[in-house]
Amino acid sequence: MNKKLEAVLLTQPKRAKYYITAAIIVLIALIWSSSAVNQMTLTDKGWRIGWNILEGIVTPDKDLLFGGGDSGVAYLILQTIAIAFLGTLVGAIIAVPLSFISATNIVPKPVVVVTRFVIMAIRTVPSLVYGLMFIRVTGPGPFAGVMTLAVVSIGMISKLFIETIEDLDSGILESLDAAGSTFFQKIRYGVLPQLSSDFISILAYRFDMNLREATILGLVGAGGIGAPMIFAMSGYEWHKVGAILIGLFVLIFVIEYLSDKLRQHLLHG
Repeated sequence: MNKKLEAVLLTQPKRAKYYITAAIIVLIALIWSSSAVNQMTLTDKGWRIGWNILEGIVTPDKDLLFGGGDSGVAYLILQTIAIAFLGTLVGAIIAVPLSFISATNIVPKPVVVVTRFVIMAIRTVPSLVYGLMFIRVTGPGPFAGVMTLAVVSIGMISKLFIETIEDLDSGILESLDAAGSTFFQKIRYGVLPQLSSDFISILAYRFDMNLREATILGLVGAGGIGAPMIFAMSGYEWHKVGAILIGLFVLIFVIEYLSDKLRQHLLHG
């Protein structure tokens, strides 16, 4: 007992050095980062705009919030959901085969290097840049938003799928190899039964993210509820902005609740 206590006491100074070194590094990084940020200044005009935004949220445009037609908040929310859903679905369809041929426990390493380089290149470009590119190709509208979210989803879904595949029980794969199973048989009988719940959870998480991405992409003309919001903000129509923000809040709250329920069901049955 005394030897254990002595060993613990001897390791404490070493840990203290690590903690002090880490704290100094964080402090230096904080000071350096702060020097690159200009001091925030608020003018009287800024305070008035901030107050008008809060007033618009409290007293939203009821005609826009509860109105029908293709200019109402309900229609814009449905369009945003459709863009996010299709973008997630198309991205997942492409990401699944990419993930399997990027897992080191499924395919040889040279193939993994090439496919992971492709995935890394896809993830390098921000979603807004993809949005601007697709708008130039297809024109502004929901289709550009769907294609943008599909490409953006490929990178993240593939990365998470690869990590899940590489955490598989290797014993099952080795048994299938010993039985002479083909590549597709290993996936069908050794991989998919173990991964189905994890894959669904990842897709639900990406769909949740794509809803927010779809809103942002609307700001550059890729469909969804973002475009009317930026137009309303440009025209200082804060009551319309408040109506759209309330609609977004309700949408994200409902999707977050349903996503949590789905994850709990997948984890606990």
